[in-house]
Amino acid sequence: MRIVVLTGLSGSGKSNAIRALEDIGYYAIDNLPIPLMEQLVELFASSQGESEKLALVVDARTSIRSGIGDSHELAAVPKIIESIKQQGHRVDLVFMDAADEVLFRRFSETRRRHPSSEEGSVLEGIDKERELLSFLKSAATMILHTSEMSVHDLRRHIQDVFLQRSREVEARLQTTVMSFGFKYGIPQEADLLFDVRFISNPYFVEGLRAKTGEDAEVAQFVLEQTETEGFLNHLKNLFDFILPLYLREGKAYLTVAIGCTGGRHRSVVLAIHMSNWLKQRGIPVRIAHRDIRR
Repeated sequence: MRIVVLTGLSGSGKSNAIRALEDIGYYAIDNLPIPLMEQLVELFASSQGESEKLALVVDARTSIRSGIGDSHELAAVPKIIESIKQQGHRVDLVFMDAADEVLFRRFSETRRRHPSSEEGSVLEGIDKERELLSFLKSAATMILHTSEMSVHDLRRHIQDVFLQRSREVEARLQTTVMSFGFKYGIPQEADLLFDVRFISNPYFVEGLRAKTGEDAEVAQFVLEQTETEGFLNHLKNLFDFILPLYLREGKAYLTVAIGCTGGRHRSVVLAIHMSNWLKQRGIPVRIAHRDIRR
């Protein structure tokens, strides 16, 4: 059975994520009491294939029921997941996160009380929750930062990842190649990060400034440079070496971030080039241009 366990910070998008999974055929249960996890899996596993995909949300609300700051039940989650895996089920633990200022803004917009704050302080609640959930983040098979994601972006990403998983491509590494601009900050979700600001910038070339790396003229300018060719050769050799090792160690998700100054020209060209190269090698790839419209 395919099981996705969603956890993470309040306000990071868990409710939207589990609805996205429900829409692609997962039986979804939010705020599941942790002691019931194994019993629930046994029940679904005995249903003779009627429910082969299960999505669960477990988070700090469990500790609130037990008393704020009590992480006893949460501490059992990794062991429970390991026990479920030993029964032959495929389990992903997805930790959802966002920057503190983003979480604060989301709670301010909805005017909801933070579930981990006794006094109603949102920032205090965020701090407590981060502490309670830190070991779950360490145990996660996938960490998803939603600070820059709209509801629609999150839905597409969740469904892209887990539709591919359900199509039996588990033996391959699910890879996201992301372009970004250093002036807007480094992507927190990056596993590998490459700085391509050493390549001549199309921004300073007449006729190219207003275009992006998706335009053929910009791509030609970037790819024809000697430095670009050398960099791509080294990068492809690196990937040929490390991707099989990641797969051997059981890594399921990889985010490769390629950054230039503004995230509109050089990084976009190289992200497109590398995503196409990875696809030719049978690696499932999602491409994302974080800052191309800024």
